[in-house]
Amino acid sequence: MKDLLSLFTEDVEVISNGSSRTGFEVVIKTIYEYNKDIKHMWDAWVLQPDGSYRTNWAVCGQAVDGTVFTKEGIDIMRLNEEGKIMYMKNVQTTEDAYNEYFS
Repeated sequence: MKDLLSLFTEDVEVISNGSSRTGFEVVIKTIYEYNKDIKHMWDAWVLQPDGSYRTNWAVCGQAVDGTVFTKEGIDIMRLNEEGKIMYMKNVQTTEDAYNEYFS
């Protein structure tokens, strides 16, 4: 988890499921809290005309209750001058993605 967090600025803006928050640590802790195992795959990050990067992703995993799931979407990120992620937008394309967190 520490290695993953080192890729982000401390004040990274993270947008997911229509809400924005500052920092990535809460996101990572939530992923670990709700999942027993998760595999994440993505296409190459492609530089966009506005300077951001974009990739398609997919995950499969097993939740802590034993159910298995798949989800897919798009990530958009912007880097600072040091190459750290300062903006990350996660757009799920799987219908009803992450509804279990809001029930």
